Amino acid sequence: MGLPLEILRIVLPVIIVGGIVLFVMLRMKHKYEKGTLGKKKTKSAQDFLDSLIPLGILIGFAVAVLLSLFSPISLLSSIAWGTGIGMLFGYVAYEIYSKKEESYS
Repeated sequence: MGLPLEILRIVLPVIIVGGIVLFVMLRMKHKYEKGTLGKKKTKSAQDFLDSLIPLGILIGFAVAVLLSLFSPISLLSSIAWGTGIGMLFGYVAYEIYSKKEESYS
């Protein structure tokens, strides 16, 4: 009984994070094909918008490493979860920021 649970514990993060990655990639591909990707007026705002997903991945990775240092969760498993969840949060931030109007104050 222990072997199937151990295999499930190893494979489950890969399956869930793979689903998150596929969701984000397919949504971005769909937005690209429709021509509705986020556009900003200034170059710095556009650069920030384009880097939100990679920033989410990096922040998720860093949080996962710190979490694995102070908890019994294995490093490899926490890195998989952290980067996947960071990618999802980066995509949500991309969607929110792409709809936000620029203010010149």
